[in-house]
Amino acid sequence: MRRLLEAEQLTALVQIDSAGTGDWHVGHPPDRRAREAGSRRGLDVRGPARRVTTEDFDYFDYLIVMDHSNLADLRELAPHEEAHGKIQLLRDFDPHSPQDAEVPDPYYGEGDGFETVLDICEAACRGLLQHIRERHRL
Repeated sequence: MRRLLEAEQLTALVQIDSAGTGDWHVGHPPDRRAREAGSRRGLDVRGPARRVTTEDFDYFDYLIVMDHSNLADLRELAPHEEAHGKIQLLRDFDPHSPQDAEVPDPYYGEGDGFETVLDICEAACRGLLQHIRERHRL
């Protein structure tokens, strides 16, 4: 998403961050395989992991999740009803993705799982950017 925002010169208008719903990786860098897959595409996959906070619901317009487990976790964490409307599956923004589809977790897989996930995320992020452009008139 960062690369798409940079290409469209929208980094000053759209702020993004990444956070998890669990605390088991807080403070650690991204998985080595994710960093390597990103590096092969010229993506900078870095930064310490952090956990979603209730303040994120007030700060961000969107809380985008990869799967139904994260969706349920954030719905439970949401501090108020309006916050529920900010939570959405990433693949919902990809018009070519099946409805209600998840981004598969490549963590325990082998082979090109991280490459496949990058393909899926890139397609969905293009759709998310289009949605943001239309909704926020950018």
